[in-house]
Amino acid sequence: MRFRFIAAEKAKLSVERACELMGVSPSVYYAALERPISRRARQDATLLAYIRAAFTQSNETYGSPRMVHELREAGFDVGRRRVVHNHLARAFSIDRPNTSWAVDMSYIWTKEGWLYLAIVMDLYSRRIVGWFAGPRMKTALPLEALNRAIALRRPQPGLMHHSDRGSQYCAYEYRDRRAEIGAVASMSGKGNYYDNAVVETFFKTLKSELVWRMTFHSRAQALSEIGQYIDGFITL
Repeated sequence: MRFRFIAAEKAKLSVERACELMGVSPSVYYAALERPISRRARQDATLLAYIRAAFTQSNETYGSPRMVHELREAGFDVGRRRVVHNHLARAFSIDRPNTSWAVDMSYIWTKEGWLYLAIVMDLYSRRIVGWFAGPRMKTALPLEALNRAIALRRPQPGLMHHSDRGSQYCAYEYRDRRAEIGAVASMSGKGNYYDNAVVETFFKTLKSELVWRMTFHSRAQALSEIGQYIDGFITL
């Protein structure tokens, strides 16, 4: 994990330099040191380590049924879908900030090609608390959006993190980062857009009020306009 690397290398490098190499801010690193890791996050980290080892030992052939059997043989009480359940369950009305975040990605056409946008929304205020855009829809895109939200809001362990089942949100690096902050993972049902309806509504509003009214000649132009829109976006 990133923070373990920083801790291991700080005898050779300054914390600031190690954080720069790992793509996190020093404030996020120091905040993480002060936060206890939740029991669930520790369990998930242990389970994830075992899954990786078992998958490697099987020459990367195990699917979920055989993996569940292997885990149960090893003493883990898991079902085939301890992936993540939809813990949010469409409960979009939240009474406190930084307790439930919803994330998603969308795409915007420019004359240079597609620009992909990842956002993190605080469901309490419906404000976008982290976002990042780039030319490729890779894991680094939503991960950077998440890191920006963490740096800005510094959520406590137990944060509900809701996403769809896209490969970027299921990637090891993203899941590791989510576990580092003690977040509870929640995921929409397969192909069910209503489970993340609030974020879908934001994207629809963004496109109807801005994107579909303009012709973006470059990704830089789209990035500038979208940034101004997001920073001023407030829902009632």
